[in-house]
Amino acid sequence: MTVVKPDARPARPYFSSGPCAKPPGWAPEKLATGSLGRSHRSKLGKARLGHAIALMRDLLRLPDSHRIGIVPGSDTGAFEMAMWTMLGARPVTCLAWESFGEGWVTDAVKQLRLEPNVLRADYGQLPDLGAVDWSHDVLFTWNGTTSGVRVPDGEWIAADREGLSFADATSAVFAYDLPWEKIDVATFSWQKVLGGEGGHGVLILGPRAVERLQGHTPAWPLPKVFRLMAKGALNEGVFKGETINTPSMLAVEDAIYALEWAVMLGGAEALRQRTDANAAALDRIVAERPWLGHLAADPASRSKTSVCLTVEGADEALIKKMASLLEDAEAAYDVGSYRDAPPGLRIWCGATVETRDIEALGPWLDWAYAEAKAEEHQ
Repeated sequence: MTVVKPDARPARPYFSSGPCAKPPGWAPEKLATGSLGRSHRSKLGKARLGHAIALMRDLLRLPDSHRIGIVPGSDTGAFEMAMWTMLGARPVTCLAWESFGEGWVTDAVKQLRLEPNVLRADYGQLPDLGAVDWSHDVLFTWNGTTSGVRVPDGEWIAADREGLSFADATSAVFAYDLPWEKIDVATFSWQKVLGGEGGHGVLILGPRAVERLQGHTPAWPLPKVFRLMAKGALNEGVFKGETINTPSMLAVEDAIYALEWAVMLGGAEALRQRTDANAAALDRIVAERPWLGHLAADPASRSKTSVCLTVEGADEALIKKMASLLEDAEAAYDVGSYRDAPPGLRIWCGATVETRDIEALGPWLDWAYAEAKAEEHQ
């Protein structure tokens, strides 16, 4: 079947699931530059880091009981910091239904030498959340960036839990209304829903996590960049902008731009509305095409940010060809599935993407699929 190459391209063809599209209207000259070339320990440097923390707190409507800090190593560094400093006090359960969840299993088993209970599910599915033992510490991804599967809500997290809930929430914050009373540890990075730069993580600690830090000494050595305790007390400076190591002030200013853009839009609710509209637009594209489907079959647990799609008859070669055609045509960048996931497409629908660009993508997917299939049969 021949499909005519479309005329109208998405104005901003940035659909990568990380780093994600910058906020609409972003330009490097719009960033504040007063802190660049200054020490992060200077009065100005600490003020800008503190401003970023305050903006995140306000946008997330974080309770006063929860601390928020900027840490090294993107979401990965933040989550590993939490694991290395807090695990080992009680049994551990790891939930794994995509690549990053499996990464936390590897860390728990091979690096920390723990013997976690592991609840797994195939890509596109969730494990049985009702089987979780909340006398354990529980590690999970709120939104599986590589599988397009998310937990539907926080109802499955026990209010009277004995263990801590550790949520890798990097593709979830600012996209869903998270129940902070159910989350003891949360991590994310600026590079997802905010469209910020990589390399810096955000660590959120509830009061039960702070209690664990203060009462538990890990059985393993801690590298400097993981140390949240100083002289037997919580290093409160980390949660006021006094970072453990040197941050990129350019990345901080970029994050502040995105956060202030979100405030200007109307806050977290506006970000969620934009995300919902984008996901709904992509749902319509899928529904209109028999050769497209959702990897996450259940809409209740389907991601609204990193949406993973199945393609009829696709193998890795066909997906690579489609992604290459779309990139060369400047119609869509970085839409192939994650390397460990089943062959398919992955479209970021977070708040920094414009709905009209998602809508413009449909005809281009038709064209790329037809071209790739035709080449396959040559």
